[in-house]
Amino acid sequence: MAGTRGKIKLRKSADTSLQKHCFQAIRTHFTALGTEAVLDLPTPLLKDLLPHLTACQLDEVQPALNKRGLSTYSGWVEILRDLVGLSRALDFRTEAEAKHEVMLRLFTSVFYGLSNNYVLKNSTNLKSNSFLSSAAKSIHHFILIPCMHQALQALTTNQQPLLVLLEKHIRTIQVSHLLLTVRKTQAVLYVLHRLLDHGITTNLVVSIDSALDLAWLLHGRGSQYVNMELKKLFSFPHVLQTSPASSSPDVESTASGNQSDDVIPCKRVKLYSESVEKEEGPFGVPNFTLDPQILCHTFSPCDGPSAGACTFGQITHLEIRTCGPDSLKVLSFSLPTFFCLQSLSLHSKSIFRELDVLEFAGALQQLSDSGCSSLIQLSLGLLPHVGLMKTLLNASPRLTSLCVEFQTAIWGLQFNLDHAGTAEPNTSELLLEKLTVKIIQLQTDLHFLTSVLRRSPHLASLHIAGMRLPTGCSQSQLLSTLSESNHSLKALTFEDIKLCDCLPDILKLLRGCMLEELSFNDCRLLERCINPEKSLVELVAALKMPSLHSLSLAQNRLAKNVCVLAELFSEESQSSLKQLDLRLTLDLRKNPGDRDPETWNMALKRLQSSSFLLVEGWKSTDTMVDHISNM
Repeated sequence: MAGTRGKIKLRKSADTSLQKHCFQAIRTHFTALGTEAVLDLPTPLLKDLLPHLTACQLDEVQPALNKRGLSTYSGWVEILRDLVGLSRALDFRTEAEAKHEVMLRLFTSVFYGLSNNYVLKNSTNLKSNSFLSSAAKSIHHFILIPCMHQALQALTTNQQPLLVLLEKHIRTIQVSHLLLTVRKTQAVLYVLHRLLDHGITTNLVVSIDSALDLAWLLHGRGSQYVNMELKKLFSFPHVLQTSPASSSPDVESTASGNQSDDVIPCKRVKLYSESVEKEEGPFGVPNFTLDPQILCHTFSPCDGPSAGACTFGQITHLEIRTCGPDSLKVLSFSLPTFFCLQSLSLHSKSIFRELDVLEFAGALQQLSDSGCSSLIQLSLGLLPHVGLMKTLLNASPRLTSLCVEFQTAIWGLQFNLDHAGTAEPNTSELLLEKLTVKIIQLQTDLHFLTSVLRRSPHLASLHIAGMRLPTGCSQSQLLSTLSESNHSLKALTFEDIKLCDCLPDILKLLRGCMLEELSFNDCRLLERCINPEKSLVELVAALKMPSLHSLSLAQNRLAKNVCVLAELFSEESQSSLKQLDLRLTLDLRKNPGDRDPETWNMALKRLQSSSFLLVEGWKSTDTMVDHISNM
């Protein structure tokens, strides 16, 4: 019998190895075989084949497979695993998300000539204009790297068809380096202008802290505010007052086609060529014009019916990932008349100064009072204390989404400060539908949050992380407020919050609402329970609601009683749960993996789908090294 089992095991292993070789052959000779021949494979084989295909091949077969009801998700995740590792790859949970992330990473690498292991292994398929064109149709995010000016310059000459494709598909531009201080600025600004002002791009992500660059990016693209100091950046003391036909030879050579005498003259001044020496303007920036009309006529005639048709495009979603005090001031200048702005996200590596935040809140108030505001989403951090959340909401009461992050390094500070003055507390109803509060400080007065929750009857999503209460206080008041005031709640996430004495309040909340998503991550749920298994049974009974489809109980030390959760998936259960997250962080850094590499690697592969692993290349021989170092 044992011998028979061994033969079966060997046969299965041989079959798997043969199948793998066949899949590799299909991958290698995909073009010769043809798409139709591959698609004619039986459905089970096609599903097994997908993780072995390249990005180009997946992109080619996806439309036909989707029509047959088959997803290519497994193939895109396998590529992401190669690019970023499996734990991060699993963050992209749909076919569309996984494909976009793959195509964005590969497009950025190939376009700018960057290398990674996957690009090197698949260079034959990737390093071609056909791949760039295919990827450009699949991505909606473009990362602008000004120092890579040769690649951007190519978009103004031999790769103009690619630029046209990007105009039609890119909705978000990310500026990751300084714009106005690079040596060759014109091509960079031209590409940016074409995407922002000619294409469909309305979302801007700025990953630099430069008030100067931010001033140029915002100028004319939504704000009517005029500040004389910023206006100096757009003065033209060193440019030619001439039409395109009489421009300098150097500039003429960069245009896409010869300019004839009957071309409609440029209605505004034109840039000097890069070869012309320019004096420095304010802030050490060359004094050239930044007008879109001029940018277009420098490289090619404008696409509109006349030269005067080129205008500024609007920015509706703005994210500044490194926002310093000067950038915040520039934004505060622009904000009162930034009527088209719908979403604003500001994050600083250091804590914002309170006075700067109050000035920003004043600008928000002016925008709100204008009656023309479109702003409904605001994200801001790091703020010095929680009292500023109420200040922001009072300044912009029509927000439907607010995300705030607080951090303080000052001991003994009172965190329930309310900067509304001595007036009566504001009890007016808020339109908030989504609220995220992340707190990094020793203690927090809960009142700042419960008062906002009582004013938010439309709240559908709440995420709270890291909130610490004074000794002897409980989060039960927070849960009671949710039960009483927020009956529309659909998604609730508590992260790193002590809930070990709140089980009755949790059960009451669950029985009184129709949650669709619930996360208790690292909340010490059963830490003080006399009978953890019985308490978990009560929790599971309350979780059997028909609306709940996503549940996370990660990092709650449920291992001994985790089998109780199986009741959620029994045939008798009314639960409609589709996703359960119990992931753990496993530290395997002191476990030797070189004694049986095959078993070790197989075990890691199985664990990665359900755990976040900390693994280093530790060897059994290191034991002796450690021993000697401690002698």
